[in-house]
Amino acid sequence: MKKFRKVFFWIFGSLVGLMLLMMFVVWPIMKTNTKKISPEQNITYTQGDLELHTFYSSPGKKGRVIFGDLVPYNEVWRTGANEASTFTTNKDLIIDGKELPKGTYTLWTIPGESTWQVIFNSEMYGWGVKFTDQTASRDPNYDVVVATISPSKSLTVTENFTISFSEAEEGSLMILAWDTIVVPVLLQEK
Repeated sequence: MKKFRKVFFWIFGSLVGLMLLMMFVVWPIMKTNTKKISPEQNITYTQGDLELHTFYSSPGKKGRVIFGDLVPYNEVWRTGANEASTFTTNKDLIIDGKELPKGTYTLWTIPGESTWQVIFNSEMYGWGVKFTDQTASRDPNYDVVVATISPSKSLTVTENFTISFSEAEEGSLMILAWDTIVVPVLLQEK
């Protein structure tokens, strides 16, 4: 019985040690290396008393076919790389006729050939994909707004995925751009 306990505690201690090593050594190194490949971006946009902020990681095209290949059509995409992208507004907004209350949301998309779904989800997720099967971490039960947007084709290539903002006649635009695809999302104050 003593030998069994010794073996049990040795195995248990080894597993705990391995998990601690993964948590405090391997994970930070892996996270740092992914940040070099897809750098973090913090964008703040102010128009009058409206303030919008987005945080995302910006992967590069690197000669790859992006939409329909690297980012499959009709599947949820974390809209960037690494952590789930976030969007914050200090005002209630109307997006595609739907109300988005002020607050912070994770930002997801479902790219399509003719339309995109742009999703504002109220849950915060530590990483943009599940480690088990590499599918998006998003839980659709927490979707607050799902907007249907028609993308445009650009004449130039955007090498790194970008989220930007600009003024529009009817409000503000959040612009998602990568490769030759541009997705303009109209944001109107309520």
